[in-house]
Amino acid sequence: MLYDLKGQANMSPVVGMLYSAVRENSQRLQTITDGMSQEEVDYRGPDHNRNSTAQLIKHILFVDLNWVYRIKGTPLPQSLIEQYGPMIDENNRLPMVSGVPRDTLISQYEGVITTLKEACTQLTDADLEHVVDFGHDNEKQATLRWGIWHMADHNRYHQAHINQLRSWFKEEKFKSQRSNSS
Repeated sequence: MLYDLKGQANMSPVVGMLYSAVRENSQRLQTITDGMSQEEVDYRGPDHNRNSTAQLIKHILFVDLNWVYRIKGTPLPQSLIEQYGPMIDENNRLPMVSGVPRDTLISQYEGVITTLKEACTQLTDADLEHVVDFGHDNEKQATLRWGIWHMADHNRYHQAHINQLRSWFKEEKFKSQRSNSS
């Protein structure tokens, strides 16, 4: 397999490269979560106080959805906020997600990536200089170029958390099996 950040034929060069980085990371997210049981998707670490894979995927999805609408230059519709939000709960933590299958979460995320692709076909490289507000209270500013890069970087950042959760989960299962066979 050849890895490259070659853009899409219908995207300007830099936009296409940035989109490809997001797309590659979305595909990697699918790969690293493939085959997870519902128990593992909902697993919150050895002390049950971490964000689960389900919470992390939903968080990545919602962050990226917000960026897609910034790119489109339109507010995120209330229906999507209700469906996928909020960004954080009343305790400033990721909202709880439990019992939602991995395939459902990944399918929803793929919908966001499809919408991103459509939005990116409308951008020129010059459009990437457009500055937008972001953050929990829109207290920060960034260019669209940074925003698309951030989508890829943020996804990969949380993939490390998912990999750690998978490691802990397997370790706990192994210990449980050993103690049950003793």
